[in-house]
Amino acid sequence: MKPGAKKIAMERMQILIENAITNAKQNPKLSQRQASLARRISTRHKIRMPYYLRMVFCKKCKSFIAPGVNSRFRLGRASVKSIRISCNLCGHTYRKIISQ
Repeated sequence: MKPGAKKIAMERMQILIENAITNAKQNPKLSQRQASLARRISTRHKIRMPYYLRMVFCKKCKSFIAPGVNSRFRLGRASVKSIRISCNLCGHTYRKIISQ
């Protein structure tokens, strides 16, 4: 891979995910397409997506989940502080532990 190709691919993935989040309410099909293109770019160029980009994909069904549109975010009230993310498409729930 050329040295500049990795940088260009990362920039394109970021732009596509940002556009997918903004288009999630108005046009959900377009946002799903943009997110899948970002995922294809990462697999084609063998680049690992950064954590903040991976967080918008469901771990079970691998679909794009926009915060508040087709997913539910809840704050945990137990002794271990966490965020619970529920996918409204497949119903899968997973937690992100918040470090203190």
